[in-house]
Amino acid sequence: MHDLTLLQLFNEDITAARRLLELIEAEFQALGERDLARLESLLGEKQPLLAQLAQHGNQRNQIMASLQLGADRAGLETLASRSAQGAELLARGDELSALLEECQAANLRNGRVVRTSQASVRSVLGILRGGSDTPGLYDSRGGTASVATQRPLSQA
Repeated sequence: MHDLTLLQLFNEDITAARRLLELIEAEFQALGERDLARLESLLGEKQPLLAQLAQHGNQRNQIMASLQLGADRAGLETLASRSAQGAELLARGDELSALLEECQAANLRNGRVVRTSQASVRSVLGILRGGSDTPGLYDSRGGTASVATQRPLSQA
């Protein structure tokens, strides 16, 4: 009984993880294009998938705990050895694990893109405001601007 429930959860989560990976890849493209509307839409699509994966992960952990097995690969192997669906349980568990690792790696890549973009924006704002770490700038008369003083963006 528990093995069939776990198998069903694995299958549902594999579908969700595949979709999540597609969305993360689309997010990477939208980040490159700085398409904020699309990013917002993608976030709205990702949230229910993440909630489902978390909920099913908790359910799997509870099932394994009720069987007095660890919620890791060794526990799954023990359950598989007792089940007629053992080979399929292991295959689906491995497939889900690999997909989730891909999602995590792609998400980390997207995080690096976001941090790089944030640093660029901070740098540009610093230049526009005349921050102390900016290169020599020119004022409206063509002379060298004083970079020690902060300027409102309207004067940049």
